[in-house]
Amino acid sequence: MAAGAESPHAWAVAGSYFEACNCEAICPCRQVGQRPGGRSTYGVCQFALSWQISSGRADGLTLDDLAAVMAGWYDEDEPGSPWRVSLYLDERANAEQHAALVAIFLGRAGGTTMRNFAAAIGTVHAVRRARIELSHVPRRWLMRADNYLTVRAETPVNAPGPVACGIPGLDRPGQEIIAGTFRVDDAPLSWDLHGRCGFATDFSYNSDD
Repeated sequence: MAAGAESPHAWAVAGSYFEACNCEAICPCRQVGQRPGGRSTYGVCQFALSWQISSGRADGLTLDDLAAVMAGWYDEDEPGSPWRVSLYLDERANAEQHAALVAIFLGRAGGTTMRNFAAAIGTVHAVRRARIELSHVPRRWLMRADNYLTVRAETPVNAPGPVACGIPGLDRPGQEIIAGTFRVDDAPLSWDLHGRCGFATDFSYNSDD
């Protein structure tokens, strides 16, 4: 599938997931036990999301061992709360893999990503190839995309029940985290925060969802 070609019809990606946002932990957007998520701490959510694909395919193309990162924000008081995002994709991907990852993570290929989060995307500022470094190892969480974005976290947060996030899926509870460093510098996205919330779990998305 060359760049600019149609989105893949049959695809699946699975692996580990780590995110951070500007909310206070535990992020009020998350489901905790049977309590549903609600409004973000400050009404404006700034976020960074990362996916390390352990196994993936798009039609006949392998996506194993590639990574994707997304940074963005939304205002809950704006009608529809559209996301404004930049997407960073593994520089090791060839042109066909890159095109497939764009289609999957921006929701253009439908499936789980469209249902879980991509329908909220209103503006795409940029899609960039980047040297991505991810660690989804407990207490050594790291997300870096060149000089555009850095997130580091070491501290897990105790919760009164299972914690789940809608982006990887509410059926995939995980670990709430404190992110000591949460920096994005890719205009118009720009912030430098410390001690805000994060979350780690696994994910499994596919075109059949």
